[in-house]
Amino acid sequence: MPILGADMTEGKLVSWRKHPGDRVERGEIIAEVETDKANVEVECYVPGVIERLLIEEDTTVSVGTPIALIKADDEAAAAAAQPAAAPAAAAPTAVEAPRPSERRAAPPAERVRASPAARQLAEESGIDLTQITGTGPGGRITREDVEAAASRPAAAPAAPAADERQARMRQAIAASMSRSAREIPHFHLTREIDMKAALAWLSATNEGRSVADRLLYAVLLIKAVALALKETPDLNAEWQDRVVRKPEINVGMAISLRGGGLVAPALLGADKRSLADLMAGFRDLVQRTRSGKLLGSEMTEGTITITNLGELGADSVYGIIYPHQVALVGFGRITEQVRVADGMMGPRPVIIATLSADHRVVDGHLGSTYLAAVDRLLQEPDKL
Repeated sequence: MPILGADMTEGKLVSWRKHPGDRVERGEIIAEVETDKANVEVECYVPGVIERLLIEEDTTVSVGTPIALIKADDEAAAAAAQPAAAPAAAAPTAVEAPRPSERRAAPPAERVRASPAARQLAEESGIDLTQITGTGPGGRITREDVEAAASRPAAAPAAPAADERQARMRQAIAASMSRSAREIPHFHLTREIDMKAALAWLSATNEGRSVADRLLYAVLLIKAVALALKETPDLNAEWQDRVVRKPEINVGMAISLRGGGLVAPALLGADKRSLADLMAGFRDLVQRTRSGKLLGSEMTEGTITITNLGELGADSVYGIIYPHQVALVGFGRITEQVRVADGMMGPRPVIIATLSADHRVVDGHLGSTYLAAVDRLLQEPDKL
């Protein structure tokens, strides 16, 4: 059971996406796990073949508990190179009954016999095909079967279960933030950033885009935060009783949930992605976060986090660092302020950027250098 959050101690294995004998590649989804904050799709980290599933679905286990055995490619190659063992002498053998966890569960939706139209409608409607009895030839599920299932009133979710999930999320947030406040020596630096150039460029760029493809100013902040880390790599690190620099720049985004609480999954490789790609990735990340469908890598590989209060937020925010990261950047709302620019006084759109940094790793000079880099990058939005 992987660690899918800073203070995660256990997880519930909701469903297996692969079964014994299936081949898996690195990055392929093998299981879905429920944590206190979200349902997370667990990725495979080594290519190979699944030998055995050790944990049954709907079972809660502690972090670090083996949940499956995978014969990695190098192990498979080594086994193939070994000479075949001599056959053992015939003898009565006790055959061990299959363990419950090895019995294959109901096939996943993609293996159920269903027409393409039925599969598409089920996906659009969020209906589990394994829960439908097909009326087509040989028990095949038809579009009409899915429509009938969709028309049936869904059972109302039990309020106590929803309340319990919300309570567990608050407990997880409390544990993580208490640990951060207790163990990390925070210090904070702020910088006012003139957003006139960025907003003017954004307005001109969006004129040639459809509504669905328009960029938000938040994506400029994400890209500037990511690129500034390349100039100050000590901030792109973790504290694990020593400084561990991270080779990739993955920007975590603090996303509020409709029922309360927040999750901070990461946009992976943010420094290398175009603004359009980041915008699409950000929209997708928000949608999947609020529907509880995140990847394990998005939950565990963030190297810095942004909290952005947006249009209706406070003027500034002093955030709490997400363990084991060493920095968090907070952005308040954009406000009109009277400033002097190029010898002229007038209104300017200003945003306050606040860096929360771990003093075990970062000092004031480095933090100031980082905020200056973010500011400079936002003054040249065409280069982001």
